[in-house]
Amino acid sequence: MAFFDFSSMRTKTRFGDFSISPGEVKLTPGQIKTELLSGLTVALALVPEAVAFAFVAGVHPLVGLYAAFMVGLITAIFGGRPGMISGATGALAVVMVALVAQHGVEYLFATVVLMGLLQIFAGVMQWGKFIRLVPHPVMLGFVNGLAIVIFLAQLTQFKVPGTAEASGHGMAGGEWLSGMPLMLMLILVGATMAIIWVAPRLTKAIPAPLAGIGIVAAVVIGFGLDVPRVGDLASIQGGLPSFHIPMVPLNWETLEIILPYAVILAAIGLIESLLTLNLVGDLTGQRGGASQECIAQGVANTATGFFGGMGGCAMIGQSMINVKSGGRTRIAGIAAALFLLAFILVGSSVIELIPLAALVGVMFMVVIGTFAWNSLKILRKVPLTDAFVIVLVTVVTVMEDLAVAVVVGVIVSALAYAWNNARRIHAKSYKTPEGARVYQVQGPLFFGSASGFIEMFDVENDPSEVIVDFADSRVVDQSALQAIEALAMKYEDVGKRVQLRHLTHDCHRLLTNAGHLIVDSDDDPDYEIATDYGVRTGILGGH
Repeated sequence: MAFFDFSSMRTKTRFGDFSISPGEVKLTPGQIKTELLSGLTVALALVPEAVAFAFVAGVHPLVGLYAAFMVGLITAIFGGRPGMISGATGALAVVMVALVAQHGVEYLFATVVLMGLLQIFAGVMQWGKFIRLVPHPVMLGFVNGLAIVIFLAQLTQFKVPGTAEASGHGMAGGEWLSGMPLMLMLILVGATMAIIWVAPRLTKAIPAPLAGIGIVAAVVIGFGLDVPRVGDLASIQGGLPSFHIPMVPLNWETLEIILPYAVILAAIGLIESLLTLNLVGDLTGQRGGASQECIAQGVANTATGFFGGMGGCAMIGQSMINVKSGGRTRIAGIAAALFLLAFILVGSSVIELIPLAALVGVMFMVVIGTFAWNSLKILRKVPLTDAFVIVLVTVVTVMEDLAVAVVVGVIVSALAYAWNNARRIHAKSYKTPEGARVYQVQGPLFFGSASGFIEMFDVENDPSEVIVDFADSRVVDQSALQAIEALAMKYEDVGKRVQLRHLTHDCHRLLTNAGHLIVDSDDDPDYEIATDYGVRTGILGGH
C-alpha cells in the first residue's frame, strides 16, 4: 500500500512488506528475473484495459491492443522514466469516440499521427518542464481522482457477459451480476487481493500481483467455475501490426477535422504522462526526463497511427503494478509490451481463460495503493484554498477528465496565490527631518497588488518631496512598473517631486528613460524583472 505525506513534502511508499528504495538499480540475475515477471504481470493487466478502452472509442479490440503494444514498447525504450508503463487509456478513448463515430477509424489513425507530431514538438521545445508549475494539492487531487476512476472502471466487469458485441461497449452493455454469480465474483476478487497482501510475507520470488492472478486463475480453470473471463470481452487473437498509411484525403478539410482532436489528445496525453512521471519519480527516487518523455510519447503515437493503433499515454494503474512488482528498469516495460504481443500472436487461447475477477482484484489493490489516504487527514490542517483544490481536482477528474481537472486546479491555485500576495502590499510612512515623506513599501508589487499600491499614497496632502523606498518590496512584472509610472505622474501633476529608491537596475533604466528621478544606492537589488520591452512597446515610455 502506498501513502503520500504531502504535509511534510516527502513521499512514503510501502506495498505490504515490500519497501521501495530510491537510487540506482543493479541488473543482477535476480533483478532481471523480477523485471521479466513484473512485465508479465503488467501485460496481463493491460489486456482487459486495452480491450475495454477500444470498445469505449468504438474501434476493434485489436486497435487497442496494438496501441498498448506499440506505445508501451517505444516509451519503455526511449521514455524519460524507467519503470513507467504506457498504453491505451480511457482518458484518450472518451475523446476519440466522437471522431470515430462521425468520420471513421481512418481519421482516428491520422489524428493519432498528428497528435504524436505535436507531442514531439512540445518535447523539442522543452515544454515538459512546465509540469513543475503543478502544485502539490493538484497532484493530490490527480492521484485521488485517478484512483476513483480506476475503481469505477473495474465495476463494469461485474456485469453479465454475452451482450458486449451487441452493445458495442464491452461488458458495460450487460446487466449487473446478482445472486451466486455475483457472490462468486466477489469471493474471487477478495481472494486475489488477499493473496497480493499475503504473498510478500511468504516469498518475494514472484511478484504478488502475478501470484494472485496465477492462483485464482488455476482455481477457476481447475474447478471449471462459471465466471466472466477475459475471452468474454472479446477475442484477442491477431497477427503482427502492419504498416498502414491512414486512408484520408490529404487536404485542408481533413486538417480542419483532425487538428482540434489532435491538440486535445496531445494535451491530455502529455498531462497524464508527465504527472505519472512525477508520481513514479517520487516512488523510485528519480528526477528529470520530462522533455524526453514528451518526445518518446510523440514518437510512440506517431508510429502507432501508422500501425493501426488508437494511440495512448502513460497509465498510472499499470505503472503502479510495475513498481509494486519490483520493476525499476526499462526491461520491465519492454517485457510487458513483448508479452502482450505474444498473447496476441500465440497465447490468446490461454489468456482468454483468465478470470476477470483476478485482474479486478489486482486493480483494486492498485486503487488502494494509489489513493493518497493521508490527504484525508491533512484536509483540515492545510490552508482552506489547498483543501478546496484537492477536492476540486478529484471531483473534476472523476466527472470530466484529467486535463480539465489539472488546468482548473492550476488556475484556482494561481488565482489564490495572486490574491494572497496582492493583500500583502502595504507601506510604512514617516517624515524626515528635512520634511520629506518616506514610504517604505513592503510586499510584492505585481499586477494583483498594483491598484492597492497606488491607493497607499496621499498625493494631495503629501509634502513637495516624496521618497518611495522599495528595499522591502519586489517589483515583479510590467504591471508593477506601470503602477510606479502612474504614481510618479500623479505627483508630477501636482508639482511634487518623487524619489524612487532601491529599485533594480533594469527598473532604473526603464523609469529613467521615462524622465523620472531615481536615487541610485549601492545596495540596490540586482535581480532582473523588467526588460526593454516596456520602452520598446511604449508601455513605460515618453511622458
